[in-house]
Amino acid sequence: MRVDGRPAIAVTSGEPAGIGPELCARLAERHAREPFGARLVILGDRDLLDARASRIGLAPKYAEFSASMSGPPDAVEVWHRPLVAPVRPGHPDPSNAAAVVAMLRDACDACAGGAFDALVTAPVQKSAILDAGVPFTGHTEFFAERTGTPRVVMMLAGGAEGSPLRVALVTTHLPLSQVPAAITRAAVRGTIAIVAASLVQQFAIAAPRIAVCGLNPHAGEGGHLGREDIDAIAPAIADARADGIDARGPVPADTVFVPSHARDCDAIVAMYHDQGLPALKAASFGRGVNVTLGLPFPRTSVDHGTALDLAADDARAASADPGSLFEAVDLAIALAHGALR
Repeated sequence: MRVDGRPAIAVTSGEPAGIGPELCARLAERHAREPFGARLVILGDRDLLDARASRIGLAPKYAEFSASMSGPPDAVEVWHRPLVAPVRPGHPDPSNAAAVVAMLRDACDACAGGAFDALVTAPVQKSAILDAGVPFTGHTEFFAERTGTPRVVMMLAGGAEGSPLRVALVTTHLPLSQVPAAITRAAVRGTIAIVAASLVQQFAIAAPRIAVCGLNPHAGEGGHLGREDIDAIAPAIADARADGIDARGPVPADTVFVPSHARDCDAIVAMYHDQGLPALKAASFGRGVNVTLGLPFPRTSVDHGTALDLAADDARAASADPGSLFEAVDLAIALAHGALR
């Protein structure tokens, strides 16, 4: 669906009761004023998108999506994916969960089939989907299963100006009690390999340096604070080094994120969600981008959740920061061009 060399980017609008529809309106407003250099197609309920844009005082230039013909270059197209129940901002309704999952399915299949060059996702409310009886762990796991990809890696990219920070995870959306059993030599080695390959192929880093966190305090203190660092993580790092990857560690997590240490690596591999992401979000919340590595198509996302509290209040919804969505679109376009940063 490329037009005049511009890549086609699919954007899912996320949880209908969350802040996603307002952020999509901001995206369309920005695109009309300062085009992103891509064909942008939002998947979502057109009536909802219009209503939520009007709610925050915007009248974005939306055009109806057509697979055979693109809209005006300064318009964002809408692939209408209807909801089944009325939406009250800030209050997710499980009745719409199936429609949300269908939106993700259609976007995934279209990207995997080559109709789009990359996918950007606004956040969904996992609890609403689960309350509807639909098994769902998260976007990352959903797209991996849908495409038959055996291992994907969740990486957030951000950091201060001139000091990039990239944090990848061995495990993603697991209860903390289940993390130690999931930290296996194979899982850590596979994560390091995917991160290294992606940094070379997508981020144009010829010889990436990867720091690998330990799981336990002080990376296990020589086994006195847990054996995972000795039995699984260190051997995986040795495997990666044998494969020619500059992998270092295990490094205690309270050390590796110190700026002087973080600057010496191109990515940090953390063992679990809340080990790695707090440091990344503290450094760049609102400007970070979630990147899924290993899928057959580029996928980026915002670094925040559905923000139901903002969505529930007209004034706060109008002031919601679209910066992370803009960054996610910019990175998706760069990925689609094969010229990543």
